Amino acid sequence: MNEKENLIVNTLRVLSADGIEKAKSGHPGLPLGCAPIAYKVFADHLKFNPKNPKFADRDRFVLSAGHGSMLLYSLLHVCGFNITKEDLMNFRQLNSKTPGHPEFGGVGVEVSTGPLGQGVANGVGFALAERFLASKFNRPGYDIVDHYTYVLTGDGCMQEGIEYEAASFAGTNKLSKLIVIYDKNDITIEGDIDSSFTEDVGKRHRAQGWQVQVVEDANDIETLGAAIVLAKAEKEKPSLIIVKSQIGYGSPKQNSASSHGAPLGQDCIDELRKNLKYDVPAFEVDKKVNEFTKECIEKGKQTEEAWNKLYKEYKKNYPDVSEEYEKFLNNNFADVEKISGLFDDNGKEATRVSSYKILNKIAKCVPNLIGGAADLGPSTKSVLDKKEYFSANNYLGQNIHFGIREHAMSAICNGIYLHGGLRPFCSTFFVFTDYMKNAMRMSALMDIPVIYILTHDSIGVGEDGATHQPVEQLIGLRSIPNMKVFRPADSKETAAAWVSAMKGTQPTCIVLSRQDLPSYEATGKGALKGGYILYDSDKEIPDVILIATGSELQLAVNAREELKKQGVDARVVSMPSIEVFEKQTEKYKESVLPKAVRARVAIEAASSYSWYKYVGIDGELVCMDTFGQSAPADELFALYGFTTKNVVKKAMNTIKKCNK
Repeated sequence: MNEKENLIVNTLRVLSADGIEKAKSGHPGLPLGCAPIAYKVFADHLKFNPKNPKFADRDRFVLSAGHGSMLLYSLLHVCGFNITKEDLMNFRQLNSKTPGHPEFGGVGVEVSTGPLGQGVANGVGFALAERFLASKFNRPGYDIVDHYTYVLTGDGCMQEGIEYEAASFAGTNKLSKLIVIYDKNDITIEGDIDSSFTEDVGKRHRAQGWQVQVVEDANDIETLGAAIVLAKAEKEKPSLIIVKSQIGYGSPKQNSASSHGAPLGQDCIDELRKNLKYDVPAFEVDKKVNEFTKECIEKGKQTEEAWNKLYKEYKKNYPDVSEEYEKFLNNNFADVEKISGLFDDNGKEATRVSSYKILNKIAKCVPNLIGGAADLGPSTKSVLDKKEYFSANNYLGQNIHFGIREHAMSAICNGIYLHGGLRPFCSTFFVFTDYMKNAMRMSALMDIPVIYILTHDSIGVGEDGATHQPVEQLIGLRSIPNMKVFRPADSKETAAAWVSAMKGTQPTCIVLSRQDLPSYEATGKGALKGGYILYDSDKEIPDVILIATGSELQLAVNAREELKKQGVDARVVSMPSIEVFEKQTEKYKESVLPKAVRARVAIEAASSYSWYKYVGIDGELVCMDTFGQSAPADELFALYGFTTKNVVKKAMNTIKKCNK
């Protein structure tokens, strides 16, 4: 490093350490060791405009090792983004622009990476989206989509299973514009990794189809720069650059786990400044660093201006293609609710089959839909008709073979959406959402509308047995803030689930049956409210309310008829989405579930925990709080009480309690 580079790198180090010290919380080890890596990427390779962080053809930078967030904030500050000195001083404080881990929506932050390893899979999603859009919209001489995705990761990410899956997918699909830089300092929270992680990461990635390079010293930024040049020149493989660094570099805690996740202490910071020969006051920067900031701003301006000029010519020469490109970027397509035939009554069929028909009707009107399943497309009915498969030989495919990689699949979809221009969906058996939970949670936290098609939704799976019969998964997903969960009862409710998923900003889980279900004349757009009266009582105030979802709605309907024979007047409420119902007005909710009616029965072949709010202390439950068994579905439903007779019994029980 020359003198100016050394000054900027040390500025990043000390700014990070000072911010963490002021917060009395954070992870100084990574910023001190990785500062040269981050500087080199941003200074010489990353295409960005600090004054327009959302510039369309920017390179994407993902901090998978998100605990090192203070390095990113210091870097953004020094590179001219709208992260001020005061923002650095507010690190980890309430309502600050500099939270403990990078959060999507923050200045210069492409994705909330969250748990370790997620960022690598997010980066794969970014790279996939870039390849698809480049293949679709670039024309000779007009590479309007032409950017790289850089991911900074560490030992922790490399140990997570999601990284294995994501790396395998990226290598198989030859996502050559993905560059992962692995900060290898051989230290994690518990200390030296010799006792926990001795594999040859380079050999593994080579076996997975990656170009692999090693830089022996993180401070050797010339060698690192040359490695990045070689990575960008590689056209057949994603690239892994293993950079050996020293955690806590320059401080008395260098190469110690004690520098990983706690402030250094002011005495150590004083020693750090002395060792780095750095005498600039806390949170200030040297004049030479200010010059670098101005250079970044001017360079970014020129980069975007050059792209704008190219795009202007592109629009002139390819007006139809450029119009479509802008529609992709803005998701400016048909109002899905108005698509012809979407709410057709398909008769008796599995809702997974209904979903397949509806998905393909939507795909004809929304051409930027892209997605697939974890090797279960034929079973989950999640294949786009007459669309090709995405592969190393065809980046225009809208069907994706994710392989048996549920952990990575959902995180890849998060990256696809956040790249911009595409609407991703992914699919698996409902019980396997446990593998996807972290990324699904991140979808909800970031408020991005990734669509999850989840089939084989109950003991209706039958003979596959308890291991494949979801019981607790519905309550698990419903408990995630900002996650919409739909469990439709027939084709029209399935259409409502899809409309809600396509029109909203939240992620949506569409939970579907394996077995055929009856259809109802009264279902339809009422499901867009989450819960609605399917069949009302003859009285102004019903004797009992039967609430059901999915395949159990038929039990409520049948029980209503049986109760009527006994002189009991029942209202049937279909509740495909609790989350959507809860967003309705109090007046509407009262009209569906009047407080005056305490006699209520909730019916769902899943955990009872979702339903106590709606049945109260006098209500009854026909739910499932045990694991299932291997047997034909009809036998299992009868065994666990999902019968008309049992629902009638529960209804009479709650009426008796309420009349005491």
